[in-house]
Amino acid sequence: MEKKFVVSWKGSKKPNKQRKYIANAPNHISSKMICSMLSDELKKKHNKNNLRVIKGDRVKILRGQFKGKSGKVENVNIKTKKLYIENIELQKKDGTKTQYPIHHSNVMITELNLKDKKRSEIIKRK
Repeated sequence: MEKKFVVSWKGSKKPNKQRKYIANAPNHISSKMICSMLSDELKKKHNKNNLRVIKGDRVKILRGQFKGKSGKVENVNIKTKKLYIENIELQKKDGTKTQYPIHHSNVMITELNLKDKKRSEIIKRK
């Protein structure tokens, strides 16, 4: 796969082109792609269906082996588009614990971190 990113790309029906666009996107664009849906209460309150996930948000996991658990987002990896959530860890064979990465589409935001000025402005705009 060529490592090219075309800014003028409008869209495509082909999944391989969609995957290529997402995989080769620069960090300033791929960071905007890390969005998750909001809980029903937050949808009604802020009139939005989804928002970008940032450090400090409280999320609930909807898919995978940790389904149903919730916690605060400790870290967001923009390159791999994965979230690291507190208390979501795997135990290795040697007994050590490591954080388990979760894709942003598999979580739901239940509580927002409004300490970020830009984010609070976006929510107030409506």
